[in-house]
Amino acid sequence: MESSFWLLLVLIATLAIMHIIQAQDQEGFISLDCGLPEDELSPYTEPYTKLNFSSDVTFIQSGKTAKIPVDVLTPYTTIRYFPDGIRNCYNLNVQMGDNYLIRASFIYGNYDGRNRIPFFDIYLGANLWATILYLDAQNGRRVDILHIPTSNLLQICLVKTGETTPLISALELRPMGNDSYITKSGSLQLEYCYYLSKSGSDIRYSSDIYDRIWVSYFQTEYWTQISTDLDVVSSNKHAIPKDVLKNAATPTNASAPLTIKWSPDHPDDQYYYYAHFAEIQDLQANETREFNVLWNGVHQSGPFIPRKRIIDTIFSTLPQLCEGGECSFQLIRTKRSTLPPLLNAFEYYKVVKFTQTETDESDVRAIKSIAATYAMNRISWQGDPCVPQQFMWDGLNCTSTDISVPPRITTLNLSSCDLTGSIADAIRNLTQLETIDLSNNNLTGRVPDFLGNMKLLSVINLTGNNLDGSIPQALQREGLKLFVEGNPRLCFSDSCIKPHKKKIVVPVVASVASAAIVIAILVLFFVLRNKKSTILQGQPRKSRMKLKFANKNSRRFTYSEVIQMTNNFQRVLGKGGCGMVYHGTVNGSDQVAVKVFSQSSAQGYKEFKAEVDLLVRVHHTNLVILVGYCYEGDHLALVYEFLPNGDLKQHLSGKRGRPIINWSVRLQIALDTALGLEYLHIGCTPPMVHRDVKTANILLDENFKAKLADFGLSRSFQCRGESQEPTVIAGTIGYLDPEYYRTGRLAEKSDVYSYGVVLLEMITNQPVISKECNIAEWVGSTLNQSDITEVMDPNLGGVYETNSAWRALELAMSCADPISSKRPTMSQVIIELKECIACENTRMNINQGLESQ
Repeated sequence: MESSFWLLLVLIATLAIMHIIQAQDQEGFISLDCGLPEDELSPYTEPYTKLNFSSDVTFIQSGKTAKIPVDVLTPYTTIRYFPDGIRNCYNLNVQMGDNYLIRASFIYGNYDGRNRIPFFDIYLGANLWATILYLDAQNGRRVDILHIPTSNLLQICLVKTGETTPLISALELRPMGNDSYITKSGSLQLEYCYYLSKSGSDIRYSSDIYDRIWVSYFQTEYWTQISTDLDVVSSNKHAIPKDVLKNAATPTNASAPLTIKWSPDHPDDQYYYYAHFAEIQDLQANETREFNVLWNGVHQSGPFIPRKRIIDTIFSTLPQLCEGGECSFQLIRTKRSTLPPLLNAFEYYKVVKFTQTETDESDVRAIKSIAATYAMNRISWQGDPCVPQQFMWDGLNCTSTDISVPPRITTLNLSSCDLTGSIADAIRNLTQLETIDLSNNNLTGRVPDFLGNMKLLSVINLTGNNLDGSIPQALQREGLKLFVEGNPRLCFSDSCIKPHKKKIVVPVVASVASAAIVIAILVLFFVLRNKKSTILQGQPRKSRMKLKFANKNSRRFTYSEVIQMTNNFQRVLGKGGCGMVYHGTVNGSDQVAVKVFSQSSAQGYKEFKAEVDLLVRVHHTNLVILVGYCYEGDHLALVYEFLPNGDLKQHLSGKRGRPIINWSVRLQIALDTALGLEYLHIGCTPPMVHRDVKTANILLDENFKAKLADFGLSRSFQCRGESQEPTVIAGTIGYLDPEYYRTGRLAEKSDVYSYGVVLLEMITNQPVISKECNIAEWVGSTLNQSDITEVMDPNLGGVYETNSAWRALELAMSCADPISSKRPTMSQVIIELKECIACENTRMNINQGLESQ
């Protein structure tokens, strides 16, 4: 019987040695020295642990590198820091379902010479792992977690939460045994991993095959140390290093319990503990060491007798709460024990519950494949595409109503992204896609059949590309809207037709026959319209205007009626370049604003005609409504709806007693304005450019809903693929697109620039242009020297959600980029603004909840 026992013991020891040899090969280990140049001693072997470290260059697509000053005592000489973007992520390949030890180290070392301790968050995929706060500039911080990935890609993200810059020194990953550290739910963040000794350096790889870092710990006042020079068999699933087990602590007072206490950060924190025991003393025949294990005074296990130089581990199988604000682990000797309890090593971990389900893996693979196909390198396209919602990738919308259900991508907007090549095949794998916008790129080849087979797709925008061939029959189904203008070689059905200059929305019909009927009606419409236009040529200006207005069923006022409705022009609302705006009433009660054009203005008639031409054919909730007009001899006037809160400029300046509007209202006004501009750019036929977007032309109704006004400079613009002749430069200095000013070529991005200036004006309440610089240059210069609080309008009193303000500011700066191709479309602006509003609403809801409490 005894020989069988020793044979078994030798077999276990042999297996353990084989495990150690395998682990010493560092199989599955990832050890990244962050910021280390790829060609500078990479990889290298760390002299103390013999671990093979390498550069992190191939694991992350963003960030900058810096060196730690030589007087800082640290094993790492470089860092990677992230001044750009909110979320920056490492991508590590792992085995789904396996248990890993993940370790991140952060050493500031005053690398930037600013002595400003950074703080930020670190995420595992879509979930917050920890908030990183430094004790001082020298020591830094390390966080370890035991985690089981739910996919084969592990994303570790650093997230900016304030004004300081996230950084990282090292990132390490170690595969663990799947039969140890088992939890009921959640991952295990390491709090402490102790070996009980009065002194000693940290013990880690290669003594520990998993590279756990064991720190010496001893309560000298209460404990006595015992030691052995003999090996302790470490054959259980926890694989405790032999160097850890050569020492142990016992209570100096033999009758007292051995106690380890700590205070939780939060009363709801839960813990798992792992206590490791081996008898390392030679006991006499009449000596016994027996004890019970208690947690916060409650019996957990025992009585227990440690085996002679063989490790045993007692651990909690369920998460433990700490009642009364204190966690207490105790070993208490039994009545028959002659010796006090003994403890060699002790670990405890806090449970971290990752409740947010990551985006459906098939969608993640698809969107990453799309990004790779088009060589897209957006800094915002890192981490999980859909969650957390505040970090959702630009150009995407997702379903994410239930955190337990994987989000799915429903909208893909890659408009104006300089895409080349064919339509990516990976799009077919976004099976929940409802809207796709690939407009204004340089895509070539045929429109693929699979788009028609994606049953949830209701909108496809392919305008402004170089696609060719015929539109597949699969796209001719009811309920699908297909936008294809600006593809001169694209054919409808089996016969090519010359694309019209007007935007073509092809509602896909049930059959080829019905499609032919629609085309025939369109051809007849254009023929009749051209004939009508020919008849009107050569008619006097006045009669042409009459016919045009009559066809639009617009109300016409006489000049005497204008005098009567304005009470002989008594109340002035404002003054423009071509005349005055007066308050008036129609039908005795309905308030209106009457714009009377100056008879001495040569530009007056042109602007009058431009506004009429636009407003009689477009209708949108964020464009001012035209009530009617006056065209009588030299008297020209336009009658608009009256908006009682005046223009946005007055509210920013506080003129005329207007109240200063808060951040939430400003964001909503920005969104309203963007919706109006988006309608002009893609909802009109032909599309229009406002050309004079500014705060004075944004009017507010009684509920502060914003409406664009003053369309006198508006012009239609050509679509991609059509020649664009230079136009006469028009607009307001400070808001005027520099590229349009330089080339004279008009496009919707000219409005985007002006909008960016408006948004900067709303954020900062600074003049758009001064003797020194324009507002965008002032913002950039100020942010280089200070933080966002120096940029924000002081009238806001600091009452805004910081992340919302940062996102709005970054959006404004991208809109006001001097290079038009780098500016977003208004559709992209709208998506980002909605996210800003969501952030601000969250802050307001939290504050309201606190106030109610």
